[in-house]
Amino acid sequence: MSVSHERETQFSLHLYRVFAKSFKSVSTHVANGARIDGLNPTAFAVMEVLYSQGPQPIQQVGAQLLLQSGNVTYVVDKLEAKGYVRRRPCRDDRRVIFADLTKAGRALMDQLFPHYTEQIHTALSGLNEAEKSELLTLLNKLGDRAEAVSHPL
Repeated sequence: MSVSHERETQFSLHLYRVFAKSFKSVSTHVANGARIDGLNPTAFAVMEVLYSQGPQPIQQVGAQLLLQSGNVTYVVDKLEAKGYVRRRPCRDDRRVIFADLTKAGRALMDQLFPHYTEQIHTALSGLNEAEKSELLTLLNKLGDRAEAVSHPL
């Protein structure tokens, strides 16, 4: 391995660590701001997906949140027991079950969502609009490349 390649590899490792630490810090800030009794960050994330995107197949919610299907089922079970989420079968495919917010779930999110978005805004306030735009471009590029090399065609 060349000295140049070794240096690039070490720089990539450092970048990864800084990226992971930054993501953890932002996520912790947002999760702490979104905490309410009986609603952990994963449950809130499920509700946020349903609030923002409407009824979703349970499997799709899990894929968006990078959760295993068993974990999503467990969270949806808990939210359903609290009266925040309901399940309903897909009309076209009996194998697909949709999750949707109930009136109580929507009312709770109507109350919590503005604070949640403000927490995100505060957590990301270290960057100006141009820097956020540049970071979005770079993160998309990074993700696309990582996905391409992880799943060769």
